[in-house]
Amino acid sequence: MVKQPKAPRPLTHDQVWSALDRLAERAGLSPSGLAKRAGLDPTTFNRSKRVTGGGRERWPSTESVSKALAATNASIDTFVQLIGDGGRTGQSVPLLGFTQAGSSGHFDDSGAPIGKGWDEVALPAVSDEHAYALEIEGDQMKPTYREGDIIVVSPATAIRRGDRVVVRTSGGEVMVKELKRRTAKVLELASLNPDHPDRMLDADEVAWIARIVWVSQ
Repeated sequence: MVKQPKAPRPLTHDQVWSALDRLAERAGLSPSGLAKRAGLDPTTFNRSKRVTGGGRERWPSTESVSKALAATNASIDTFVQLIGDGGRTGQSVPLLGFTQAGSSGHFDDSGAPIGKGWDEVALPAVSDEHAYALEIEGDQMKPTYREGDIIVVSPATAIRRGDRVVVRTSGGEVMVKELKRRTAKVLELASLNPDHPDRMLDADEVAWIARIVWVSQ
């Protein structure tokens, strides 16, 4: 009896979307960052777009995949390899646009991420279960950070003078600065952009402060 070859397994919805996530990760981008670089709507590759409100799987179009490959200088062969690559390094952390970070409902009193509205991005492993990522928007932090850069923030990591930090004030303002000095009474912060002034905050003005531990460039 002639042994029949096994029928190839069909491509799955999860495999294709995971490959797009890995493509973005290789380029140091979030899914929304990849979409923007490809000239697509920033939400094209977001997890919320992968399933309809009725629970039906939504697949990426061949056009959007083609534009994503062109934007990252990757070939279709690379994409096929990413589909078959089950191994991932690092971990997935919650991701939020920087301008959204100033709105209420995204952080608890200690600065850990909570609530809805977060996306997800795979990044190098961080030894903090409450670590999260923010995607830089605009040019307020140039030349240190550019639009589309991803910064990973760790609320549990100790902070020292000279560290780059994310600070949220009791009034809801969120900023990225360099820590110059911290005492029981004041927090002195240096601006990353020379066109913006340094800041000095009274201790009771600071809701929380967390260290930036990694950035995609």
